[in-house]
Amino acid sequence: MAEPLLIAKSESDLYLLPRMANRHGLIAGATGTGKTVTLQVIAERLSTIGVPVFMADVKGDLSGISQKGGSNAKVAERIKQLGLGEYAFDGSSVTFWDVFGEQGHPVRATISEMGPLLFSRLLNLNETQAGVLNMVFKIADDNGMLLLDLKDLRSMLQHVGDNAAEFKTRYGNVSAASIGAIQRGLLQLEQQGGESFFGEPAFDLDDLMQTDSKGRGVINILAADKLLQSPMIYATFLLWMLAELFERLPEVGDLEKPKLVFFFDEAHLLFSDAPSNLLQKIEQVVRLVRSKGVGVYFVTQNPLDIPDIVLGQLGNRVQHALRAFTPRDQKAVKAAAETFRANPKLDIERVIMELGVGEALVSCLDEKGTPGIVQRAFVLPPYSQIGPITSDQRQSIIDTSIVAGHYEKAVDRESAYEQLTSRFQQEKQVAEETRQAAAQERVQGRRSDTMFEAVAKSTLRAVGSQVGRQLVRGLLGGLLGGTTTRRRRYYQAGEKGSHVIPMERSACGLSPFGSDSSEGMPSALTPPKSVGVRNDIDLSFSTSC
Repeated sequence: MAEPLLIAKSESDLYLLPRMANRHGLIAGATGTGKTVTLQVIAERLSTIGVPVFMADVKGDLSGISQKGGSNAKVAERIKQLGLGEYAFDGSSVTFWDVFGEQGHPVRATISEMGPLLFSRLLNLNETQAGVLNMVFKIADDNGMLLLDLKDLRSMLQHVGDNAAEFKTRYGNVSAASIGAIQRGLLQLEQQGGESFFGEPAFDLDDLMQTDSKGRGVINILAADKLLQSPMIYATFLLWMLAELFERLPEVGDLEKPKLVFFFDEAHLLFSDAPSNLLQKIEQVVRLVRSKGVGVYFVTQNPLDIPDIVLGQLGNRVQHALRAFTPRDQKAVKAAAETFRANPKLDIERVIMELGVGEALVSCLDEKGTPGIVQRAFVLPPYSQIGPITSDQRQSIIDTSIVAGHYEKAVDRESAYEQLTSRFQQEKQVAEETRQAAAQERVQGRRSDTMFEAVAKSTLRAVGSQVGRQLVRGLLGGLLGGTTTRRRRYYQAGEKGSHVIPMERSACGLSPFGSDSSEGMPSALTPPKSVGVRNDIDLSFSTSC
């Protein structure tokens, strides 16, 4: 049986029982009150009994856990204050990880492993958009298309959007607006570094649960100072890890010590604006992952950051000082005080605001799983160095790690993007071949006319034109009528003005009224000056010509 882990001292020693370490925990307190050192102490104590640990380093100062401590004056003062005597300073075995591959081994996950629920959370999609994304995942699964990286998901979204009518009857309506919203979300995710995270080789969770040659559990540190600039990626990534552990690990019940302890720093990011279905997923994982031998410890400033349904699952608690400057702070102090098992000797609500740096209210589960009476105590100093290490020290640890060289080179095997691109190229080639074949058939269908055929076609066109003109003339003649009498007036300009000349249309042209021909027409049309001009004479012409 593993020995109890001494983590704090007051009037009595306060221990974390390894058998109860998988019942989860909470480390809370305002900035600068000692939360990070408390996390470091619990992690290295678990490591000494062979329990692997995973934790996120959001400030960059947890890397010192890899080096031997003892050079800090404040640590020496605390050791003397608590009467700890000779202190066994030592560093822990550490593996550094980094989503961006800069301060540790690259960490990747595939789109398929993430799943539509967590991906909807990652992209902050509404219910309709999340439904379309879930449909896209389903279509990819049904067609054997792997979604490994962002370009796979983008190409799959485009394929579903372009063929929405085809998928409508089987999967439901595909909204073009939702497809566009998801594509925009992927673009933002890519700009935040998401392209580095999604791909292969995917992170193998078995690499978290390693021990060194001395039997100590390896402490896995995720460099999260840069990752925290994309809080949604950070929170979703850690939740994915929890969900994967829950899915993959077998049921083991209550062990003598956990198989893995998981520290979730800046835990409020996990629950910020989380939809109800995701909160249910988190609560389910936290409640049931205990039976898989995994302990989860949330680290946050304010206990109110944790939903009550999750807070009730956290049995081991270390509460550092809280400041009550606002009504919300006062509410947090009261809520924190009410969650502890009462101690008649302590006014818990008052003490929370009086705690010094490195001092905390501590309550751990006893052997029966009952919360212990809360005690005011000083957290023990760590065995290891407090503060960050140098970049050379970090690189040396990375180069000698048990997983060195395995995750550094990305792999891009055939997946949805390659399959859809190949299909598009084949369809394009078939269409081009069909077009060329049709054009060839048109060319082969044409042949040059012989001289006889050309003369015959020209003659027929000429005959057709002549016959056509005759038909048109006959039709016009019938429409106008050969016996129709028309009345017109013709005016001829003269020296003194205008006068009317009666004219008659004959077969040879126009002649003055009453003449049979134009031979008797005067040389001048101007009438004698004594003759008056009449403009009202009605002239009739014959159209029998």
